[in-house]
Amino acid sequence: MVKHIILWNLNDEISPEEKENIKQGIKEGLEGLSGRIEGLVDIKVNTEGLATSTADLMLDSTFLSEDALKFYASNPLHQEVANTKVSPFTKQRSCLDFEI
Repeated sequence: MVKHIILWNLNDEISPEEKENIKQGIKEGLEGLSGRIEGLVDIKVNTEGLATSTADLMLDSTFLSEDALKFYASNPLHQEVANTKVSPFTKQRSCLDFEI
C-alpha cells in the first residue's frame, strides 16, 4: 500500500469567504473520486486546520501500489478535478508518498 499526502496553500489574493468555498470544492471533487479509480483505496481532504497550521488543506489518500498511484495521477477523472478545482487556486503544493 502507498500513502499519498498533499499539502496546499491557496493563492493570497483569495478572500477568506472564497477560500472556504474553494476548499469545499476541492474536498468534494477529490473525495468524489472514491470508488471511481482502480487502485484508489481511500481518499480524504482535511480543510479545517488549526490556526497553527502553515497549509490551507491536506489530501490524505491510500493506493494499492505505486503503479496505482501513477494510474490515478494520469486518470482523466483526477485530471479534471486537479485542473478545474485545485490548480487554478493554489500557489504551493507539497507532496509525500510512502509505502505503508
